[in-house]
Amino acid sequence: MTTRVAIVGVTGTMGRLISELVDQTEGYRLHAGLDSRSPLSDMLGADVVVDVTLPGVSQSVVDFAVDNGIRVLVGTSGWSQARITTLERRIRGRDDTGVVIVPNFSIGSVVATAVSAMLARLFDSIEIVETHQAAKVDSPSGTAVRTAELIGLARTELGPVSAPHNDQRARGQQVSSVPVHSLRLDGVLARQDVIFGGAGETVTISHNTLSANAYRRGILLALDAARTAVGVTVGLDQVVDLGLGAPPTPPMPIVAIAAEPDLDNVPEIDADSEVFE
Repeated sequence: MTTRVAIVGVTGTMGRLISELVDQTEGYRLHAGLDSRSPLSDMLGADVVVDVTLPGVSQSVVDFAVDNGIRVLVGTSGWSQARITTLERRIRGRDDTGVVIVPNFSIGSVVATAVSAMLARLFDSIEIVETHQAAKVDSPSGTAVRTAELIGLARTELGPVSAPHNDQRARGQQVSSVPVHSLRLDGVLARQDVIFGGAGETVTISHNTLSANAYRRGILLALDAARTAVGVTVGLDQVVDLGLGAPPTPPMPIVAIAAEPDLDNVPEIDADSEVFE
């Protein structure tokens, strides 16, 4: 059976890549390609909608799709845990739609995040440095947020990480108690380092994305999962069997541990994907 795919944000880099994969992969057919001028009604008739748009647009794309019983694969910035929880409540009990939200389509990135979550129980001092191209307007990245969430989840019984002097702005933004530092530089596509400190040693888990080809396999795996999705699934780690045991359950809403928590600025999930061109 052929799955009809509508891509919203088809003119962006990720949109073009997904369109190419749909055209090349047996079992899929491009039903519609929507850009910033297209009415959302163009997606009607699709089996799966792929959203690679803008944070301010993504919510309306998903709302329209689920209201019309279409399953969605989200690869767009702006999906905070609070918004995800609201979406879960909205489609709970429905079997005609579902949403898969993927912060990063790279298999290597998912592996690095999973290993970081495993190590989180062994080290109390943990920080994340994420680097992306200068054109990326939001921070921290969705991958960094997801990694910090899973580190926090792994440390549920141990408590927050050690983050001294966290009242200083230069110490980074805390996500699930983990300090996250964001760099935006020319000459870089995407890189993340998770640094663990212990007595007399450090361990660094690094992932470096060299080209958009790193996303191809993950996109196809996520598309396959979206075809039959029910409810809300967050993260490629919930789709891919890494052979590391059962993946953690989705985290509760993010809590920033700081001297004066600012719950109005909860970090948003960023799919590390593209915007309309």
